[in-house]
Amino acid sequence: MAAPAPATTGDLLRVDPLELRFPFELKKQISCSMQLSNHTDDYIAFKVKTTSPKKYSVRPNTGVVLPRSTCDVVVTMQAQREAPPDMQCKDKFLVQSVVAPAGITVKDVTGDMPPSPVPEESEEGSPPRASESENGDGPSGGFTRALRERIEPQDKSTEAGALVSKLTEEKNSAIQQNHRLRQELDLVRQEISKRRGGGFSFIVVIIVALIGAILGYLMKS
Repeated sequence: MAAPAPATTGDLLRVDPLELRFPFELKKQISCSMQLSNHTDDYIAFKVKTTSPKKYSVRPNTGVVLPRSTCDVVVTMQAQREAPPDMQCKDKFLVQSVVAPAGITVKDVTGDMPPSPVPEESEEGSPPRASESENGDGPSGGFTRALRERIEPQDKSTEAGALVSKLTEEKNSAIQQNHRLRQELDLVRQEISKRRGGGFSFIVVIIVALIGAILGYLMKS
């Protein structure tokens, strides 16, 4: 059973062989190796990724290839309970590489160091494609759309919350104003009640009428 040739992120490393071949046997681990060759005068850091990380073990999956030297990488397929259709393997591998500082060691290599032009490995085994990542139609684009659809309702709910808060403040202000008017009306009534045996002043009548009109308007709103 053969897997497609590992792709690289550039011409820094040469990958050999061009196709990984696994002599398939049921319920048995199968290993094959590939060699990474550095024909430059630089230290090259690398990372090996696969579309089926649960199915394969890659050792080492990160490392450093010294100038003008090689590094062997062993890819082990975990024991499978059933054979793939037509004995054809559709899993893919990607070798990412980047020029590293001179003297760097394997311990200094991090997962973020090599560039990542494609989405991270898929747990479902579906091979990612760079074109899907770029035009937004693939898994990465779907995640972006889902994230955007998740954010937009939050923005709308934030606007609605601000509107409710503003209306609440206006309502509280109207209630306070209504309370003040009631107090003023009570004072006027008290003043009127103090006047015994005399007619009402025309000004007092107007004030009472205005306060009553304002109070009625606020109660309706």
